[in-house]
Amino acid sequence: MAGMCCGVVGEGDSPASSRPSRRRNLDLLPFKYIADMASGTSRKRRQPDLKKDFESCEDSSDEKSDRSKKNKKEDREKPSTEGNFEVEECPKFGVTSVCGRRRDMEDSVSVKPCFSSQEPFHYFGVFDGHGCSHVATMCKERLHEIVKEEMNEGQENLEWNNTMQQGFARMDDEVQRWNSSSQSVTCRCELQTPHCDAVGSTAVVAVVTPNKIIVSNCGDSRAVLCRNGVAIPLSSDHKPDRPDELLRVEAAGGRVIYWDGPRVLGVLAMSRAIGDNYLKPYVISEPEVTVTERKEEDECLILASDGLWDVVSNDTACGVVRMCLKAQKLPGTPENNEVTTDGSDRACSDASILLTKLALARHSSDNVSVVVIDLRRDQRQASNSNNN
Repeated sequence: MAGMCCGVVGEGDSPASSRPSRRRNLDLLPFKYIADMASGTSRKRRQPDLKKDFESCEDSSDEKSDRSKKNKKEDREKPSTEGNFEVEECPKFGVTSVCGRRRDMEDSVSVKPCFSSQEPFHYFGVFDGHGCSHVATMCKERLHEIVKEEMNEGQENLEWNNTMQQGFARMDDEVQRWNSSSQSVTCRCELQTPHCDAVGSTAVVAVVTPNKIIVSNCGDSRAVLCRNGVAIPLSSDHKPDRPDELLRVEAAGGRVIYWDGPRVLGVLAMSRAIGDNYLKPYVISEPEVTVTERKEEDECLILASDGLWDVVSNDTACGVVRMCLKAQKLPGTPENNEVTTDGSDRACSDASILLTKLALARHSSDNVSVVVIDLRRDQRQASNSNNN
């Protein structure tokens, strides 16, 4: 079982063979480069797509441009009479994803501003693969589309818990069908099974609406909200020794064996994940869903894989992000709200990079992926007022 991968017993290469590559893998790589390599597309193709996502939030009609500019501030401050929601632009965000001390990059990150065409809902996801990267990549490419379809089906009476659970179940079904198909596998799976079915991925997804934060978590990635300086976890890690998870695994006929930590059947270091067909029904894909009302005191939301949370506490992570956000120039200055070439916000990007560097400095042995979302409304409104 040697050299299996993230979350699986026996992971990692021997010290002698991995030493030359470790120094090379510690270099920080911007998320956009990793995403390009995973998807096989070039930067030139990605930029227009992301720009299009942002522009879908704005009224691009020539006839309405003057009126939109004049009433932009009023529209954001009062509820819409047609959609019964507060009109709001996409929150600022920053993303960093690094290989760290792993041989391969198995994390994937998905950012979809205005992914719903009917309402201003924004989608963010972090997926931490184990055994191989292809399940995390599939989640990155498909889960937001599935969630959107589930939202549209229940549009008249949207129930978030059921919507997200159905979405994760459909994603898991797609992974199972892919594994059972005759499609060839080109990944570097250590297990080398005929259909590469002994792999999976965690998934932590946040849908940010004008009034709510919906977090769905399956595995040991995590979402943390910073509200008025206090770190509030919006998800709970699915570790095999968590009392309720331990009882569930045993009730299904499985066992939690302590082998370099608690593991399902002595193999997997988490009790929920998408994929991992060989460990069903002990490892399930059902997410835990939390719905949190947004408040004026909300400062930021952090989504990250366990490569961060294994070595950085919730409080420390929130403190780092708050420091970066407060270091911004005052609203209205030319340097404020600088947008990077991949569409993200400079301050949020700095925060995600700093968290990643901190995790590596504290000797995190895993891939590290971090998404930082700025939830502050007062600064955004002040900036819009000065720009107008």
